[in-house]
Amino acid sequence: MYKLLLVATVLGCALAAPLNDDTITKFLTNQDTDGTYAFDVQQSSGIQFQEEGQSGHYARGSYSYISPEGVPVQVIYTADENGFHPQSDLLPTPPPIPEAILRSIQYIQEHPTPEELADRAVRAQQI
Repeated sequence: MYKLLLVATVLGCALAAPLNDDTITKFLTNQDTDGTYAFDVQQSSGIQFQEEGQSGHYARGSYSYISPEGVPVQVIYTADENGFHPQSDLLPTPPPIPEAILRSIQYIQEHPTPEELADRAVRAQQI
């Protein structure tokens, strides 16, 4: 009885799984002895990614795909000693700084505290 239930469960899962007809349509790769590399991969589903760089030093590339909502997504990036730097219209951006906050920052810069003045004096002597 349990074997029948197990077979029915496995068969049900197999029938419920979506068929994935995604195949690689382009695959180019290059690795040189000086550590430079490049690759370019495209799939039939529209997924694309490419990158070039030098191992351990820098990389630049891009990837694109279609989101589940049907929106084309493209990200262009660089990576170096300062980190990963993606660029895309779909990445979130911070809201603008309110005018009152900008005025507060300007006031603080124009009217330093005694502690800030003492710190500036110490730093000036270190230079």
